[in-house]
Amino acid sequence: MSALFDCAVVGGGVMGCATALFLARGGMRVVLLERGPLCRQASGVNAGTLTMQMTRAALIPYALRAWEMWMRTPEWLDGGDVRARARPGLSVAFTEQEECLLTERARIRGAAGAPIELIGASRACEIEPGLNPAVRLAGHCPIDGFTSAYLTGRAFRGALLNAGVDLREGCAVDGIDPGFTVRTAVGPVAAKQVVLAGGVWLEPMAAWLGVRLPIKTLINQLVVTEPMHPVMASVLGVASGLLSLKQFENGSVLIGGGWQGMGDREHGPIAVRPESFLGNVRLAAHTIPALRAARVVRSWLGLEAETADALPAIGPVPGVPGAWTIGSVHSGYTSGPYFGRLLAQAVLGMAPELPLFPIDRLLSQAEAA
Repeated sequence: MSALFDCAVVGGGVMGCATALFLARGGMRVVLLERGPLCRQASGVNAGTLTMQMTRAALIPYALRAWEMWMRTPEWLDGGDVRARARPGLSVAFTEQEECLLTERARIRGAAGAPIELIGASRACEIEPGLNPAVRLAGHCPIDGFTSAYLTGRAFRGALLNAGVDLREGCAVDGIDPGFTVRTAVGPVAAKQVVLAGGVWLEPMAAWLGVRLPIKTLINQLVVTEPMHPVMASVLGVASGLLSLKQFENGSVLIGGGWQGMGDREHGPIAVRPESFLGNVRLAAHTIPALRAARVVRSWLGLEAETADALPAIGPVPGVPGAWTIGSVHSGYTSGPYFGRLLAQAVLGMAPELPLFPIDRLLSQAEAA
């Protein structure tokens, strides 16, 4: 068996990477175990949207701090770059029902600190000239933007190695024995503490420690077009379908979220649902009419984890001293790096800057069920 680590982080998505990085910078000897390449599951295949308008109100203070981190990634990732871009964000409504949804969401998120302003159709079209003039109402947030999510793992890798993290990609974990001894295909790894950062796989991971933690899996569909002339300059969301749209500097347009794919985490395979694909593309073209001329290059799927109350599972594992969880939150990519920093503070024995989200509340719900 290898030498004893101070902490083993299981799961190399954005939250696991951020946790491992800040633990190592805090003086711990850390090993990061990931069954594939870094950030090639949910963290590398999502739409890369950095938005307050799709973030739960309770998480707005976290998302605001994380947004600042994303915009400064080269500074704290030793030059690692995810091409984060700040853009104005618009969440638009085309129907009376969507107006009501948008108004209520803006009110709740505004009360939590998000700088969201409700604006009329004419102002929305001034901000985004390519927008369908049939829009009735829009929520405008100047703090929005996106990254190229597929660069996330590459950006973290150098910083993790520079911080001294023992990075083990392609190292699947089979279970965890008391102590903690992490069982892998290439041999056991011993650690004083363990962080489970599995996202949609947090449920089976928690079961290694004898904990029942129900996690819902969302199967988000994404579509990217061929490069085209500039058709939009903002990050757009549609109130009813939670669809997101943005155009990258190379001219391609990414359509994310909306109607779901098919399959499930456990039994697979997951697959694109044709009617969802068509619905998402048609809604995107309705929102930005110029997209009717776009040609689709490909469509793919990204798994997203969500707890029963749609809030994170971040904190200690009850009854298992030294074990921690992080992840499983809707729109978790936006807040991911800040959540990792917070959990690292707790594992290092410090008081986190903002409260964590311990899983005790979720375990009581699981027992009741």
